[in-house]
Amino acid sequence: MEGRWRAAAGLSKWAFLLASLMSYIASDVAAEEGGDGDGRKGLCSTDLTTFLPFPYSNLPNMVCQPLWNSYLLRYSQSKDNEITIVLSTIYTSGWVGIGFSRDGKMLNSSCIVGWVNQEGQGRIKQYHIKGFTPGEIKADRGELPLTNVPPYVAVQGATIYLSFQLKFNTTLKTQPLLLAFSTKTPHHHRLTVHEDKTTIYFDFSQGKADDSSSGVDSYSSPGILKDRRSHGTLAVLGWGFFLPTGAILARYLSRKDKVWYYFHVPIQFIGFLLGVAAVIVGVSLYNKMHVFFPAHRGIGIFLLLITVLQVVAFFTRPSSDSKYRRYWNWYHNWVGRICLFLGAVNILLGIHIADAGQAWKIGYGFLLGFLLVTVVVLEALLRLRPSAEADNKHPPFSINSIDREISL
Repeated sequence: MEGRWRAAAGLSKWAFLLASLMSYIASDVAAEEGGDGDGRKGLCSTDLTTFLPFPYSNLPNMVCQPLWNSYLLRYSQSKDNEITIVLSTIYTSGWVGIGFSRDGKMLNSSCIVGWVNQEGQGRIKQYHIKGFTPGEIKADRGELPLTNVPPYVAVQGATIYLSFQLKFNTTLKTQPLLLAFSTKTPHHHRLTVHEDKTTIYFDFSQGKADDSSSGVDSYSSPGILKDRRSHGTLAVLGWGFFLPTGAILARYLSRKDKVWYYFHVPIQFIGFLLGVAAVIVGVSLYNKMHVFFPAHRGIGIFLLLITVLQVVAFFTRPSSDSKYRRYWNWYHNWVGRICLFLGAVNILLGIHIADAGQAWKIGYGFLLGFLLVTVVVLEALLRLRPSAEADNKHPPFSINSIDREISL
């Protein structure tokens, strides 16, 4: 009994260390994502005349502002409400896009997308976003008031430039802009799913992002960043720490006294609640951002389903002398293992999708490595235990036994 309580105390210490580690991760991610990007201002002096045609190469009263990541917006707005735009960003492959939306949402927005195909030819087209799947993104459609000046795309060094001209009925002021990219090249003008996106409210009359405007949270806004960190932290704590810890207690301490059960149930219940909270925050993020990560979202929903089934199974557990108890144990054990495996996969997938940085990768890598090493060591001890117990039950052959037999 004393050994079991000592093990529980050790687990509480690890829980404290994990909480400290997650606090460090959250603060580190906040610091990483809080940069202002003013260093990109120096790119505004790039000579556009060497690779862009008129009028994109000569923008009178040009305004140049960093937007997001490496995105840089150059534009010039005339008195007759004609606006010439040159959007640039770092480019290696795939497509780059900028969209105009009425409400800041991707749905029903119109976008200009540029890329370089496999033959090395630049392509730029307008798209209408009628849905969130590639088949619902229609090429050569949209509501942008393009002028007779054809859009133009160019790659200079490691930077791609999307150039186009619009004419509005009134002066363009605050406008929700959608910025997105993918590293996969469109096939037959069919866009692949974006790998990252953001929404920014930009005031073209003032030449800056309008931080005071209301509407959809930006992918990089403080509210979204807080939700992203909360989603990741809850998932790591629930599916990455508490549920695996409870499973380890059940497998490797259950052959001793019953104290393991009184730790297993509350630890698993805490892990379940944290997992549900992670899903709730994830659904909220999906509704705010309209991102399309089917694998991560699908695994998360499936995990929620099987963890709910595990909770239901707990309340319907047959008695120990029931003939169905054997099948219940088999089901509970294997569904639990599937849950833990998919939980680890989805956490890694989420860290990759969010581009969370080294702190998250190192932190979860350390936690996962520690759990795996613990399982390997305890599994080895479990395999060795039957032979040791058998030796204790059947003591080795001794001379004393021979003497007793002779005396008889």
